[in-house]
Amino acid sequence: MLQTTANAIGHHAILTAMLAPAFFLTATAGLLASANTRLARVVDRLRALIASWEHDATDAGEREEQIRRHRQRAHLVLRACRLLYGALASFVGTSLALATDALVGFRMGALPTAMAVLGVLFLLAASIAMWREVSLAVKSFDLELDHSMAAARRPPTPPDAAAD
Repeated sequence: MLQTTANAIGHHAILTAMLAPAFFLTATAGLLASANTRLARVVDRLRALIASWEHDATDAGEREEQIRRHRQRAHLVLRACRLLYGALASFVGTSLALATDALVGFRMGALPTAMAVLGVLFLLAASIAMWREVSLAVKSFDLELDHSMAAARRPPTPPDAAAD
């Protein structure tokens, strides 16, 4: 009976250890959902800029700059998504490595821990990429707002002055 109790406690400890990566998986999934939403918004904004550029190219230089900034944002979000997928894989791998390690008599050494650390590093790198993207989004918004406000303050050009 003592052996059965110790065996059961060992299995519970292994299952508990396998659940720890699940918390990281949940956090990563939330960040990934947010990153995918941001990517969709950036792509929609790029499409709107391109459509307006095709119809009215009076401020082509400004629109080209906006498109360049939004492309940079899209690439930052894409990088974050890739890193987050790497984190997901690392945390799933951590859970599997913990189970495998228990099955083979705890001979895998630091592999489960290394996989968890790798996942956390992926999360950190993805967070930095998202931080840069959000900063660029606010900067882009400020520049677009300044441009719109400057255009609104300009007096309209009289039709006969345009002919001169």
